[in-house]
Amino acid sequence: MNLRDLEYLVALAEHQHFRLAAEACYVSQPTLSGQIRKLEIELGLILLERTSRKVLFTASGLQLVAQARRVLEEARLLKEMAQQHTEEMAGPLHIGLIPTVGPYLLPHIIPAIRHEFPELEIYLHEAQTHQIVTQLDNGELDCALLALVKETDPFIEIPVFEESMYLAISADHSWAQREQVGMSELSGQQLLMLEDGHCLREQALGFCFAAGAREDAHFRATSLETLRNMVAAGGGITLIPKLAVPNERVRDGVCYLPCHDPEPKRTVGLIYRPGSPLKARYQRLALLCQQQLKAHSLL
Repeated sequence: MNLRDLEYLVALAEHQHFRLAAEACYVSQPTLSGQIRKLEIELGLILLERTSRKVLFTASGLQLVAQARRVLEEARLLKEMAQQHTEEMAGPLHIGLIPTVGPYLLPHIIPAIRHEFPELEIYLHEAQTHQIVTQLDNGELDCALLALVKETDPFIEIPVFEESMYLAISADHSWAQREQVGMSELSGQQLLMLEDGHCLREQALGFCFAAGAREDAHFRATSLETLRNMVAAGGGITLIPKLAVPNERVRDGVCYLPCHDPEPKRTVGLIYRPGSPLKARYQRLALLCQQQLKAHSLL
C-alpha cells in the first residue's frame, strides 16, 4: 500500500465514477481500477460493489476512505513542514483560480512570480468556487485566488484587491455617450448573467436586485467572453469585473461605464488552509500580486 493508492481511493469516493476519478488523478481508468483491486486484495476487504451504472462503497470501504483522507492530510502537512525548513519559496505550488479571475489576473502576476521565485513549480487549476474550496479542503490545492464569499470563510483569507464592476452595454446603446451610470437607473432593466456556480453571478445579482433590476431568464452564459459577445450583438447589458474591462472605453462594439451609488465591487483574495506551516509563502505571494497590480495601475 502507498499514498498513491489512497489518492485513487479518495478520488473515486469524490467522483463516484472510475473515468472521472482516473482523469482527476492523471492516470488511465484501467490503472486506477487495477490499483483499487490490488488494494482490496492486500487488505482482504471488499471496498466496492461494482455495477455497470455507478460506484457503491461498502461500509468497510467508506471507513477506509475516511481514514485515507486523514492519512493524506497528515502526509501533506509533513511535506509542508519539510518545505518550511528548507526554502519556503521553492517546490510545487498548486493554485486554484476561478474563471472570472484567472484569465485576467494571471498575465499580470505569473511573469513576476517566475522572476521573483524561480524555484517555485507553479501548477494552475481553474474551476468554479465550490470546486476549488473542496479541492483546497481535500489538499488537492495549496491555495487559491478567488473572490471572497461565504464559502471561503473556513479558510485563512488574505484580501489582495477590491475589484469594481463596470456596466457593459452595446456601443449604440442610448447610454453609450455617458460617463457613468447610477445603480438606481438599472431599475426595471434586464441583465445578462453567468450560469449557476459562478460566484460573480451571485455577487452581481445582489447589486442588481438591490437596484430593482432583474435577470434575463432566457440566457445564461458560461463565461465573461460569452457575456461580452452577447452585449456587443445587442442582446442585453451586464456587469463585468474591472480586470476584464479593456483600457478603451469602447472596444469591439461594447461600451464600459463605471457605476455608482453604490459602486458594485468584490474582494479578491488568496486563501489557504488554517494550520498550514507555509503561511509566510502565501503572504509573500499575496503581497507580490498586490505589487504587480499597483505597478500596472490596476488597483
